[in-house]
Amino acid sequence: MSGTTTAAAALRRRAAGASANRWVVLLVLCTSLLLVAVDATVLHVAVPAVSEDLRPGAMELLWIVDIYPLVCASLLILFGTLGDRVGRRRILLLGYGLFGVASGMAALADSAPVLVLARALLGVGGAMIMPATLSILRQVFPERRERALAIGVWSAVAAVGAAVGPLLGGFLLEHFWWGSVFLVNIPLMLVSLPIGRLLLPESRGEGGDGPWDVVGALTAAGGLFGVVLGVKRLGGGEGAGNFLTVVPLVAGVALLVVFVRRQRRRKHPLVDLGMFARPAFSTSVGCIVLAMLALVGLELIAAQYLQLVLELSPLQTGLRLLPLTVAAMAAGLAGARLLRTFGPRTMVCAGFCLTAAAVVLLTAMGGEDNAGLLLCGFVLLGFGLETTLFGAYESMLSEAPAAQAGGAAAIGETSYQLGAGIGIALLGSVMNAAYAPGVGSVPGVPESASAAAGRSLGEAYEVAGRLGGSPGADLRAAARDAFVHGLHVTLLVSAGLLLLGAVMALRLPRAMQGGGAAEPAGVPGPREVAGSRVSV
Repeated sequence: MSGTTTAAAALRRRAAGASANRWVVLLVLCTSLLLVAVDATVLHVAVPAVSEDLRPGAMELLWIVDIYPLVCASLLILFGTLGDRVGRRRILLLGYGLFGVASGMAALADSAPVLVLARALLGVGGAMIMPATLSILRQVFPERRERALAIGVWSAVAAVGAAVGPLLGGFLLEHFWWGSVFLVNIPLMLVSLPIGRLLLPESRGEGGDGPWDVVGALTAAGGLFGVVLGVKRLGGGEGAGNFLTVVPLVAGVALLVVFVRRQRRRKHPLVDLGMFARPAFSTSVGCIVLAMLALVGLELIAAQYLQLVLELSPLQTGLRLLPLTVAAMAAGLAGARLLRTFGPRTMVCAGFCLTAAAVVLLTAMGGEDNAGLLLCGFVLLGFGLETTLFGAYESMLSEAPAAQAGGAAAIGETSYQLGAGIGIALLGSVMNAAYAPGVGSVPGVPESASAAAGRSLGEAYEVAGRLGGSPGADLRAAARDAFVHGLHVTLLVSAGLLLLGAVMALRLPRAMQGGGAAEPAGVPGPREVAGSRVSV
C-alpha cells in the first residue's frame, strides 16, 4: 500500500516536473534546430575558400554543397518513423552526437572526398534531429494553444537560422580558416547532449511494439533521394532530357510508388497514409509545398537581382534581405495569437493572399534601385509566408495522432524540402524561358555569344566583357532588361501559385480546436495518477 502510494507520488512529481520544464525543453529543441538550419546555408559563403584550399573538381564542389540537404531530405521519413518506434529522444541524442563528430570531420577535412563524406554524415545527423524536435514538441505541449505558441517560437528560430548562416560564415571567414564554419557546432553539441539527456522526455508511438518496416524505410529513402536529386539538377539548369536528371527522377518516383503500395498492405505501416485522408492534414502538407516553392525560388532570383542588376555587394544584399527574416520572426512569434483569433483557414488563406500581394508589389522593381519598395515588399513577403507556414505546420501536427508524431513531422519537413527544390526548378525554368529571348538577337553579337549569354545574367556579363566596345555594352544592357522582364514574369507566376494556395487553404478548419491532444507518452496524466491510488 505504502509502496504504491509512494510510486503514485513519484508519478505526480514527474508530471509536474515535465510541465514546469517544458519551456526549457523548447529552448533545447530550438538550439538544435538552429544548428541544423545554420548548417544548411553557412557553407555558401565559404565555397571560394574551400575551392582554393582543397582544389575540388566541378562535380566534387557541387556535391560538397548539395550532399547535406540531399541526404537530410532523403532520410527524414526513415528517422522520423524510427523515433516513433525506438524513442524520439534516443534518436535526437544520437543525432546530436553524429552531428558533432561530422562537424569535426568536416572542419579538419584535407581533401574534397573527405569533406563530401563529412557533409553527408551531417545530413544524416540533421535528418535525425529535425523531425525529433517537432515530435518531442508535440509531446511536451499536449494543449493546443500552448503548442501553437511553441511552434511559433520554433518556426521563428528556423527563419533566424537560415538568415544567420551566411552572416556567421562571413564573420568566421574574415577571422579564421574555412573549417571554422563547422567547428563552431562542436561546443554547442557538447552542451546539448548532456542537457538533452537530462531534460528531454522519452516517448514513442503506440505502435512501437510492431515490427519496423526496414525495407519500406530504405525504399522511401531511395525514392526521396532520387526525386530530390532530379529536382535539384533541373533547378541547376540541367535539361529535362539529361540522362543523369531523368534516371534519378524516374527511379525515385517509381520507388515512392512502391513505398505507398507497400504501406497500404502492411498491418504495421511505417507511415499511416490514412492521415492524408484527413482534409486538414493533406491540405496543410500541400500548403507547405506551395509556400516553400514560392519562397526559395523568389529568394534565389531576388539575390541575383540585387547583386547583378543593382550591383550590390554580398553584404549589402544580405542586409537588403534581412527585413524578410525579421518579418518572418515577428510572424512566428505572433502566430499563436493570430491562430486563436482567426483560426487556421483564415490565417493560412490570408498569409497566402498577403504574400501574393507582396509579390505583385515587387513587379514594380526595375533597373534602378528603389530601397523603399524593396523594404515594403520583403517585409510583406516575410510576414505573409511565415504566417502561412506557421498555420500549416500547426494544423498538420495537431491533426496527426500522437503516436504518429515523428512520421507526421518527417512528412512536414520532407514537404518543406521538396517544395524548396521544386521552387528552384520551376521558377528557375520560368525565369530562363522569359529571359533568354531578350538576348538572342542583339546587333553585333555573334550567335554563339548570344547562346552563352542566354544561359544566365552572370554569363551574359562575362560575354559582354570579352566582346567589349559597343556590342558588349549593348549586350550588357539587353541582358539587364531581359532579366528584369523575366523577373516580372516569374513574380506573376509565383503570385498565381500563391493564390492557388489560398484556395487550397479553404479546406482547413474554420476554428482552432482547443486542447484535444492526448497526454504525452511517458508522462502520466492526472487520471492515471488518480487511477493508481484507487487501484490500491
